[in-house]
Amino acid sequence: MVGYTETLTDPSYKGQILCFTYPSIGNYGVPSELILDEYGLPKYFESDGIQTSGVIINNLSTVSSHWTCVKTLDEWLYQQKVPGIYGIDTRELTKKIRIEGVMSGKLVIDNYDKPISKDQDVDYDSHNFMNEVSIADHKFYGKSSNPLIALIDTGTKFSIIRNLVKLGFSVVRLPWNSKYEQIMSFNPKGIVISNGPGDPAICKETINTASKIIENSLPTMGICLGHQILALAGGAKTQKLKFGHRGQNKTCVDLFSHHSFITSQNHGYGVELESLNNTEFELWFQNIDDKSVEGIKHRSKPIIGVQFHPEASPGPFDCLFVFGNFKDLVINNGNKIN
Repeated sequence: MVGYTETLTDPSYKGQILCFTYPSIGNYGVPSELILDEYGLPKYFESDGIQTSGVIINNLSTVSSHWTCVKTLDEWLYQQKVPGIYGIDTRELTKKIRIEGVMSGKLVIDNYDKPISKDQDVDYDSHNFMNEVSIADHKFYGKSSNPLIALIDTGTKFSIIRNLVKLGFSVVRLPWNSKYEQIMSFNPKGIVISNGPGDPAICKETINTASKIIENSLPTMGICLGHQILALAGGAKTQKLKFGHRGQNKTCVDLFSHHSFITSQNHGYGVELESLNNTEFELWFQNIDDKSVEGIKHRSKPIIGVQFHPEASPGPFDCLFVFGNFKDLVINNGNKIN
């Protein structure tokens, strides 16, 4: 119903066509990218532009009303050169995807006189999106006097940076393929590996770096793709899910507290549950619907990972406490959370 500006700018959606199931989209328009929060980050967006390759909508609202609105959704898509289509029975399309699984797709114009070349096809599973979503050079956020966290940017959302700064950290955002020695040259107190698009196995440089991070017992948190990279670095395996998890209402259970949480998710790959048996990671969160891995903890080192998005944005915000757990790991410098 709400949150399409945050969703469309989530780098985890890079290379995907996004189908909205809520019938009417665009009702409150699009706010200005120039509106910043107290940390200097865009308040209503998760990156510097729309990340999806296309948008599918049932009813596009061409009339928008909100006090922050400066343009319609249609105008925003046009400015960003992102194609969209409306008048589609998106719920029927979603039911087909739920039966057949995630599939490749195209937005094709009827009676278009230019043939569609197969060379334009993108093999999502084998494509490395990292250079398209990661930062080119390091960048600092927050007060320099605060403890420093190194954020490995594999497609980070601004809300991850926002929550780290809100916790009292400063952040250095680093390219996805930064080597361990480059990261440690900043003398960080902890490390976060961000969310991002595509197959985690393609991020070999990040996996190698994560292996050294684990070996040296640095306080670390992986989110979404970062969670999968940590698992691979620790000896686990990942797999492509038939359906994936996308949306703001995915239920997970904390196997330590036995509390259930509603989470925001966006991923097509996951950690193989059985493969954790051969690692030093133990299951922390589990998906209630399909029993897939939603979170891991290292048995002896200050390292955690979650498959969902604890930073939420657009929501829900049930799992912001995960950032607090990470802060405890950094402060305690190695004490395992209970």
